[in-house]
Amino acid sequence: MTESPYLPIFELTRGDTVESIHDGALAVIDVHGNLIASYGDPNTVTFLRSTAKPFQALPFFEHDGPALLNLTSQEQAILCASHSGTDEHVAVIRSIQKKAGVDESELLCGVHEPYHKPTADRLHDQKEPLTSNRHNCSGKHTGMLSYVKLKQRSGEQLPEGLMYIDPAHPIQKEILSTFAEMCDLPVDQVRIGIDGCSAPNFAVPLRNAALAFARLCDPETGNVRPPARAAACHTITSAMLSSPEMVGGPGRFDTALMQTTHGKIVSKAGAEAYQGLGLMPGALGSGTPALGIVLKISDGDDRKKVRTAVALEVLRQLGALSPAELVALADFGPTYQLYNWRKIMVGQAYPTFQLERYG
Repeated sequence: MTESPYLPIFELTRGDTVESIHDGALAVIDVHGNLIASYGDPNTVTFLRSTAKPFQALPFFEHDGPALLNLTSQEQAILCASHSGTDEHVAVIRSIQKKAGVDESELLCGVHEPYHKPTADRLHDQKEPLTSNRHNCSGKHTGMLSYVKLKQRSGEQLPEGLMYIDPAHPIQKEILSTFAEMCDLPVDQVRIGIDGCSAPNFAVPLRNAALAFARLCDPETGNVRPPARAAACHTITSAMLSSPEMVGGPGRFDTALMQTTHGKIVSKAGAEAYQGLGLMPGALGSGTPALGIVLKISDGDDRKKVRTAVALEVLRQLGALSPAELVALADFGPTYQLYNWRKIMVGQAYPTFQLERYG
């Protein structure tokens, strides 16, 4: 039997007995490419899912798309988002589409209920049909289509009859090559799959994805080239940090973490319990380098709470969160109590790992 790259990382008890154990793996990489800490196998290859969104938006930013369309900070941030489908989110998406000449009917992300339950309930009660702009990936798809429109207006010839989400489409090839370069990997070492929104997605080793996040947070020290790409990295992190409400939404971890830490940490979650974090230079103290952190809970975390608890525990062990910040984020972990339907406390949930440090 092949040894698992994942190790026990989080436990849930009922009474004094451990009832469930979740396994995981993670990697912490500095902007120079050094492995700072890990748990499990940092070379574990798995899909980033929506954690890849800032990198999927990068070519559009690199080629001045947001500047040419005069996009606001909120509009830039939602291109990298898994938004909650609120009316505010939809209004921002529609504004981008108007500026870019994109019609909602062109989006190929599909349709699902908004993540924001009050919005979903209201739409249901009012019998308002769901549309693609409510989809959490509509920002990403609007960005891809906006990039297509810009290329067409500049006179670039794109293949006819090839959907913008097709892996063979020129913008998807460009996204792939850009992502691979940010990860310091050859393109042929990036595994391709199709995401829930039908766009291509990427599987790479955890340590390479973490390096991409570190370089996103400090592209000059990370030797990101060309200069336009380095500038685009700054624009993306600035937008996400200044408009975190666009990246997730009310009650969402990415939004709460970025709001609470006030410009220190970039956060982007992905489906199946993947999480990416980027610590900006100086986040751990004056002169400390940018860090990238990625983690994966092996079973996909159907409770949707293990990923956030483990992420907070990693940040706590690294010293990236103050006591006040940990209190502000306590609803997400790193420990919490378990209650039954009568609101009786029946158990505990807590991380069980210690980071392995290097150097």
